[in-house]
Amino acid sequence: MTIFKEKVDEEFLTVSEAKEALADVEAERAADEERELRYELARAVEHVNRFAVLDPEESRELVEELLEFEQLGEPEAHKIADLLPQSRTELRAVFAQERYALSGDELDDVLDVVAKYA
Repeated sequence: MTIFKEKVDEEFLTVSEAKEALADVEAERAADEERELRYELARAVEHVNRFAVLDPEESRELVEELLEFEQLGEPEAHKIADLLPQSRTELRAVFAQERYALSGDELDDVLDVVAKYA
């Protein structure tokens, strides 16, 4: 017997947005003394607390600005918002598995947008 799970919905979040969502879950669990934080959830909370740099509103604004570039899709924009690359080399790493690469001018344009938030 095989159990299939159906993907009902998918939404991209930045680490900052995930931190906000996990903080709500953590507060809900803390209010109920009988419910404890499972290992996976505790690790996820620790991860977002360590790596979230921007506020959720700032990260959403950055993603919106990045999506104005026609070369960037939603997954790439969210990766860039999470990583906040400072150089062309760091930015190229986001596109390492893609079938296309951005030109030097396009990389500089993206880095200029990221610099406003970093």
